[in-house]
Amino acid sequence: MADLPAASPTEPPASIVVVGAGLAGLRTVAELRSRGFVGRITVVGAETVSPYDRPPLSKELFARTEPVWLAGEGFGELADLADRVLLGHHAAALQAHDDGVTLTVAADEARGVTAAGHSETISADAVVLATGASPVLPAGWEGASVLHTADDAARLRAALTPGARVVVIGAGWIGAEVAGQAAARGCAVTVVEAAPTPLYRQLGATLGERTRPWYAAAGVALRTDSPVTAVRPGEVHVAGPDGAPERLAADVVLAAVGVRPATGWLAGAFPLTPRGALQVDTVGRVAGAPSSVRAVGDCVDMAVPGVGLVPGGHWDAALTHPAALAADMLGQAPPPLAAPYVFSTQLRHDLAFVGMPDDAASLVLRGDPGGAWTALLVERATDGTTGRLLAGFTVDRPRDVGPLRKLLADGTRPVLDLARAADPAMQLRRAALTPDRAAGPA
Repeated sequence: MADLPAASPTEPPASIVVVGAGLAGLRTVAELRSRGFVGRITVVGAETVSPYDRPPLSKELFARTEPVWLAGEGFGELADLADRVLLGHHAAALQAHDDGVTLTVAADEARGVTAAGHSETISADAVVLATGASPVLPAGWEGASVLHTADDAARLRAALTPGARVVVIGAGWIGAEVAGQAAARGCAVTVVEAAPTPLYRQLGATLGERTRPWYAAAGVALRTDSPVTAVRPGEVHVAGPDGAPERLAADVVLAAVGVRPATGWLAGAFPLTPRGALQVDTVGRVAGAPSSVRAVGDCVDMAVPGVGLVPGGHWDAALTHPAALAADMLGQAPPPLAAPYVFSTQLRHDLAFVGMPDDAASLVLRGDPGGAWTALLVERATDGTTGRLLAGFTVDRPRDVGPLRKLLADGTRPVLDLARAADPAMQLRRAALTPDRAAGPA
């Protein structure tokens, strides 16, 4: 990990520029205002429209065909919260020192902005980088599309007509969400995944394998251990488990192979983590950067004591982490840190994962594996009767989500009585041992 940033300045800034007009950027501005900040706020956003919610783009592709505006969902209106909002502008360069920042922004000609090509500099006491991430589309994948914006969703929705041959590359959250909906729409859907199981990177091999039967049940063909070797208009080439090449005919190809933090414009100004993210602490201070720089949301990896480096890229992080960032910037005590959390609706199942995946952990199952169930990832004690809770994965069992988030909040890893934890009739919080009864794993 990079060196952690210095302590926060004693005087709150008088002016702040927020780069990014998505959920993380909007929540940052809203938190600053709700905590009493009366200074000048400028917001720069690459898209030309007001902030909207991204999860419905894949989770409710056909049910919600218009953008779900965050203002309409009660998150606030940027124009009311900020002094100046520059939509359709991208950040081009940043100069930062402990006493202030200078940001260069440019109007985006590709987005039809009236002042396309125009650039200007914005000076402020501090900057919050909430630039998000961009979908990965490997070079040479001709004819493949991605799903990240409302425009992407509109194009994909129009293409997913009954009878269309659809190849989804990637069996992660978005790939599985779209595949199930396309199959229900009457498309012939094949999902190809280079890893040995679905959700391999998100959940690990053991839990990922438990989702495999859902594909066939939803009418989706699944091919794992099948890396894509080429994508051309109308076809996808894969190498099967035995290495034999195969061509898959496709009317629609969706690349759902992950995202990359939108940090390239910083041009090496600050250290990046291996996946290209800014490393931050729990209040958004950026490692290797002056104290005037903060970051939050999909563009960061957060160093959490007792947990490690938690990658961004999930809606809940963009929703909850700005509270701690804003509080610390204003010299206030930050609220407890929410546990890492992701949710998904895919292949006729409602899923949630709380915590961090760990393939070395033991699994404790509660509920019916053929119906609603929860898998607890634990580090067992030597006596085998107790274990430290690391994470939890719920399938159609929402009653366990809230307790898991409370138990794992602020980096806590409570010790559980495993017999109680495995009893689906037992409230999960009642399985947690008090400190005087908790015997930590050897």
